[in-house]
Amino acid sequence: MDYNQFKHCGLNVALGILSGKWKAIILYHLFYQKEMRFTELWRVIPKVTKKVLLEHLKQMEAQGLITRRELHTFPPEVYYKLSAKGKALAPALSALELWANEYAQEEVSLLRSK
Repeated sequence: MDYNQFKHCGLNVALGILSGKWKAIILYHLFYQKEMRFTELWRVIPKVTKKVLLEHLKQMEAQGLITRRELHTFPPEVYYKLSAKGKALAPALSALELWANEYAQEEVSLLRSK
């Protein structure tokens, strides 16, 4: 088997874009909210540090998955929302969530049967 053919595989590209522990979770929250402030995102993802969240948001903005809007107030208010490219991920992430829920139910059933 020629493993070089997988170098440019679509799934490999997608997983590279979504690499990082929190990116899919950030996208998930932005799917259900029109727009969120940095602090709102940080509160709904309690285990992420501010530094890592900021890094992921910057990467996702550079990838074109989200947009950033800053209000020049004091303190500055920064809002994030999905771009068209980010919204296009909704069906894929919904399918992944559905699969994960089914997987989790199967695991619980297996544990109960032991």
